[in-house]
Amino acid sequence: MLRRYPVKGMGGESLSTLRLDRRGVTGDRWYAVEDGDGRFASGRDGQRTVHRAAVFAYAARTDAGRVLVTGGEGSWRVGDPGLDAELSAAMGTAVTVRAEGEVPHLEAGQVSLVGTASLEWCRHHLGVDADPRRLRPNIVLRTSVPFVEETWVGMVLTLGSTELRVAERIERCPTVDLAQDGVTTTTPFLRALAEERDLCLGVYAMVEHPGEVALGDETSVRRTLRRD
Repeated sequence: MLRRYPVKGMGGESLSTLRLDRRGVTGDRWYAVEDGDGRFASGRDGQRTVHRAAVFAYAARTDAGRVLVTGGEGSWRVGDPGLDAELSAAMGTAVTVRAEGEVPHLEAGQVSLVGTASLEWCRHHLGVDADPRRLRPNIVLRTSVPFVEETWVGMVLTLGSTELRVAERIERCPTVDLAQDGVTTTTPFLRALAEERDLCLGVYAMVEHPGEVALGDETSVRRTLRRD
């Protein structure tokens, strides 16, 4: 599975190919719903984010080179004043959808990955639905060993024509328990992760070599020597 999220916090789109540049997945979280204090709508409060659960009721996808947002009882292209009016009413405060500026929309790693074996382990051992959309990943890798992706931290992962350096495990937040991105029923994922996995599932990676990754591309992992 390959996923991109054109608007931070909103549902995303499944694609057959992802283009990766030095920032991450091209177009991923390029837009965000921003309030008058410059904070982004998210599933949690943070230094740059504010909890506004209403954002998860909307989805964004690329349509003819532009981003289309659907939700409520309509659809709007980003830049349409009607979209800002719709979101402001839903969130109870004035907001607007803006492109990334000086403050990055990505809060941690550039690209998020999780393995299918890890998700299956969660289904079996934690009793959760473990739909990958609850984790909002960019790439779901077909794996046979649970959590093998966590052993790749510090290594270089080759996918298609791109290379990624696996940076760290991902610590999950309450967002995983929200109905979002087409997942309408959920089981208590976060508590189960806290008890069994130190809240962690999946990994972040940084783009070492830009390129493209397509569904079905082979994956290889290698160690590299650090150059001081």
